[in-house]
Amino acid sequence: MKQSWKRAGKSEKLRVEEFLRSREHYCVTACSKFLQPHDPQDRTWRLTNAEGIIRAVILRSGGMLFPVFKDARDISFPRFMNGLLGRIWGQPPIHAVQGLPGDTELLLAALANLGYPAPEHRDYDLMALNGPPKRGSPDTGLRGLVLRKPGFTDLEAMLPLQAGYEKEEVLPQGADFNPAWCRLNLSSILAREQSLIACLGDRIVGKINTNAASFTRLQIGGVYVLPEYRGLGIGRRMTAAFVGELCKQSRGLTLFVKKSNQTARAIYERVGFSAAADYRICYY
Repeated sequence: MKQSWKRAGKSEKLRVEEFLRSREHYCVTACSKFLQPHDPQDRTWRLTNAEGIIRAVILRSGGMLFPVFKDARDISFPRFMNGLLGRIWGQPPIHAVQGLPGDTELLLAALANLGYPAPEHRDYDLMALNGPPKRGSPDTGLRGLVLRKPGFTDLEAMLPLQAGYEKEEVLPQGADFNPAWCRLNLSSILAREQSLIACLGDRIVGKINTNAASFTRLQIGGVYVLPEYRGLGIGRRMTAAFVGELCKQSRGLTLFVKKSNQTARAIYERVGFSAAADYRICYY
């Protein structure tokens, strides 16, 4: 079957959007990058078949690649990949590829064929909530816990939590932690995302926020409780309250959780999330 890769211009935006909408449940982050590009070098490529129907999309946002394929078995390989990736590999350098495992595996094979070694990867459960959250029993646990929306005046107090989250959940093995980037990331979250913090006394002990918004869905991320306050039910109460507020916006919810993190998965299932697919993030 004849297939053709091409950079998607403004005239094709609606066609690409239609394709992404059909895969939205599995690529909220990619849809978010498509809707709100933040870098002049952000690009979108699309693959059409002989009938002109879009079968695949690759988005580049900063140093990340997002493959979204209708069916990875239908993608020609390796004929198109060398030329395509030869054009998009450059500055800033690619540091991560993320998406469904089948989609990322095809892209990684193409990168390996260009001479880039296989990266570290992490596997997650992609979880979704498509209706109202489950109602839990009245909470009679930890007293004095206050849940509230943060403001920019909370930035300094939230930095240790953001740093802990990035070190434990985001940074690939061997990567250096960058305090300046951490502050910038947190500032961006406070400016652009919805968030909630958990406070005991005058100390912020937990945080949760959205990290992407697609056509009809919001994605939750940045969930973190200080180590010394874990096991007290703070994560569960914070997540339940945040999900309850987000569900009032009549949008579906998505998140992904490490397969090894059974504690977090149990919290999300208790609120009403269920596994929808596997998800993979690969680091260079």
